[in-house]
Amino acid sequence: MKSGGGEDPRREIAGGSSSGSPNLEWRFNQTLRNVQGLLKGRTFPGKVLLTRKFEPPIEYTSPEHNEEFERSHSDNDLEPSGWVEISSEGEFQHSGNTTSNASLLKSKSTPSKIGSTSPDVQKSVSGARATDSARIAKFTKELNGTSVVLEKLRELAWSGVPPYMRPNIWRLLLGYASPNSDRREGALRRKRLEYVDCVSQYYDIPETERSDDEINMLRQIAVDCPRTVPDVTFFQQEQVQKSLERVLYTWAIRHPASGYVQGINDLVTPFIIVFLSEYLDGSMENWSISDLSPEKISDVEADCYWCLSKLLDGMHDHYTFAQPGIQRLVFKLKELVRRIDEPVSRHMEEQGLDFLQFAFRWFNCLLIREIPFHLVTRLWDTYLAEGDSLPEFLVYISASFLLTWSDKLLKLEFQEMVMFLQHLPTQNWTHHELEMVLSRAYMWHAMFDRSPSHLAS
Repeated sequence: MKSGGGEDPRREIAGGSSSGSPNLEWRFNQTLRNVQGLLKGRTFPGKVLLTRKFEPPIEYTSPEHNEEFERSHSDNDLEPSGWVEISSEGEFQHSGNTTSNASLLKSKSTPSKIGSTSPDVQKSVSGARATDSARIAKFTKELNGTSVVLEKLRELAWSGVPPYMRPNIWRLLLGYASPNSDRREGALRRKRLEYVDCVSQYYDIPETERSDDEINMLRQIAVDCPRTVPDVTFFQQEQVQKSLERVLYTWAIRHPASGYVQGINDLVTPFIIVFLSEYLDGSMENWSISDLSPEKISDVEADCYWCLSKLLDGMHDHYTFAQPGIQRLVFKLKELVRRIDEPVSRHMEEQGLDFLQFAFRWFNCLLIREIPFHLVTRLWDTYLAEGDSLPEFLVYISASFLLTWSDKLLKLEFQEMVMFLQHLPTQNWTHHELEMVLSRAYMWHAMFDRSPSHLAS
């Protein structure tokens, strides 16, 4: 497989002996910082090659806001030991060792400067990257075609989507909007009308027409809606909570195999923000849903409902009785952490820490509760680009997320570790930290996915 654009760089990840050094993760992070801009290709077995470049993500509010931000360069990020060789096939080469694949990266190439966004710029523009006119042109070309090529759109979306394009791109990635431009508007109108009919049939009815189970479910949803993203004031608006309640109850009634499960309320929130952004300008903190007509609110709810349905169609057993899909992912996460960082895995086991005690919530809410809300939509660009492979890739993202604090975890005893993992210090995270998590997840997936001893299904 060819890496995208220009000369084909070469990369190689070399296996080695198992390392218990506490500096393992530090070394790996240093390497990742240097190779972010070089990661080009990713194989989806039987699906699509994603070509992408890890840079601070795009953040725009409208096509007119494509202002170029200056980059600062730090020689501290240019350690020769961090440079890796890339294979002409664009695939990671690795040995069969399970705990050391992530620990050693060969130094091969002559380094050249890679710019990194300064902390001040990152904070002031929420991680906006310098204008990448080539990527914007590619997005525009795909969206303006008579028929969108979803594989190409996934390639682009994996690394982040310009906010003003997110509504259309998310609808396309989830299969809610038609790739054919001639059919798109008509199909959306029909689906939105269908949602209105569902609300009328299931939600806008007297209590006397509901079963006891339906009454209890609606009450639980009504209790959970005010608790949804409590640190974001926008979601405390009564009308927002009412919209959330309608979407959740209608979805639950139409999906009786699972019904409503706590945590699904969190999964609607990125959709609400993205689809409201088509109608409301400025910062989310200043939005008021009362500024919209009932028809526009209904359209936003419909888009949230159908996109939630499409997302959960690929994870149906995550929310059925006993949630076996999530339990399976937790088991895979435990095995993956053991292979990547055996000292941390052994320490957690010695302390008697069960991965279910923290990771169940991670998978149940797709990490929404673990990171600042302003980073969630960027994370979901990658989620939706993964498509059917999302549940599998969630394991790698979660392992990368957990091992961000590997050195810290080694110093904690059971009770301290539980409290730490349930209240992670991510409140000041920027897009840089999130991109690092995604970088590690990408590399580990490439290293382990085709290994003969890959995680059992």
